[in-house]
Amino acid sequence: MTPGIPRVLVSVPTDRLAGDLEPLPDGVEVVVWDMESAAPRARIDIVVPPYMSQGSTLPRLADIDVRLVQGQSIGYEGIEDVLPAGLVFANAASVHETSTAELAVGLAIAAQRHLDDFAVDTREGRWRPQFSQSLADRRVLLIGYGGVGKATAARLAPFEVELTVVARTARDEDGVHVHGIDELDDLLADAEIVVLTLPGGAETRGILDARTLALLPDGALVVNVGRGSLIDTDALVAETASGRLRAALDVVDPEPLPEGHALWGTPGVLIAPHVGGASSAMRPRIARLIRRQAERMLAGEEPLNVVVRT
Repeated sequence: MTPGIPRVLVSVPTDRLAGDLEPLPDGVEVVVWDMESAAPRARIDIVVPPYMSQGSTLPRLADIDVRLVQGQSIGYEGIEDVLPAGLVFANAASVHETSTAELAVGLAIAAQRHLDDFAVDTREGRWRPQFSQSLADRRVLLIGYGGVGKATAARLAPFEVELTVVARTARDEDGVHVHGIDELDDLLADAEIVVLTLPGGAETRGILDARTLALLPDGALVVNVGRGSLIDTDALVAETASGRLRAALDVVDPEPLPEGHALWGTPGVLIAPHVGGASSAMRPRIARLIRRQAERMLAGEEPLNVVVRT
């Protein structure tokens, strides 16, 4: 530690993440705290909760002096309900967008080209060719044009799809015409593939319900990498069980999907266990974000990605 330089103390939940932060900027100290044991200090400038369990650990910050809580996920619905008063929470925008977009495209390709069937055939030693639908030339409706939506659109472009984008407000952005959500009904009626990248929350809950799912043409594919709450699960079960629609889902509601749930084993349904951000891209990117937050704090600058202040 260089004398005279302001100190910023950062807690991270694992030794691995602490190692990823090396080399540390002058003036930054890192301690490992899993948030299960007692806090290592009474004051911690930046607390990074464990990945995927921040909801259960954040209440433990009530008796600690914390300047910033840096989450490891993009989503932050429900954080206000568990974050102690007086704290600032930043999400992990810039960390998971590319990895989640990769999975969105991968799920679409897997469902269109029957890769899930071929995986089963491989395990059982069965040669069973199938004629399939391409991703190319399909009419794809992308619902959501935030970080994940934009990354997904960029990755869909080389596949020569006919892409239509819809978000809360209509606009032209980066050469893309974004339709408003008030146009959704008309857009669904023409979509062969729907990709959902929206965040969760009351505003987006059930955006695809029995009524809106019924607007999709027969054989349409629904891909969800946003939040499970975006789709009415019972309505999706009815549409997929009948064989009218197909689905490729990284997120479900409830989550995890319980044993024996109707979506398990339904033909035309492919389920990934919420792994959109869980790839090798995460570690260097979350480390880079934490370093940037520490550097900004040292410089007296506002943190990035602040989404909740209690």
